Amino acid sequence: MFKLAEHNTNVRTEIIAGLTTFLTMVYIVVVNPIILADAGVPFDQVFTATIIATIIGTLWMALSANYPIAIAPGMGLNAYFAYSVVGANENITYITAFSAVFVAGIIFVLLSLTPFRKKIN
Repeated sequence: MFKLAEHNTNVRTEIIAGLTTFLTMVYIVVVNPIILADAGVPFDQVFTATIIATIIGTLWMALSANYPIAIAPGMGLNAYFAYSVVGANENITYITAFSAVFVAGIIFVLLSLTPFRKKIN
């Protein structure tokens, strides 16, 4: 399934690489909720969502694309979201900001699925 021989690797190497990636990224599970809690998002909810999103994204890349990459929230964007968008504006709640991020994500997906994406470089 993963064509290890074709990629000149073996199960042991891939397990070590996976553990190394996990240990490199595991800080996100705690730091992300701390950052977003500063914007008013409940810590427990972000903690759970971070774990779920990371697992789903990483498994999707592993099983669908057969591509060895870990997917997790971008910490720089989360800090910008928490401190510049929500934190600097009294009238913008985290719910409003999340709504804007959701709409932007839908637009991105729609553009990615159409030929229009090639026209906007």
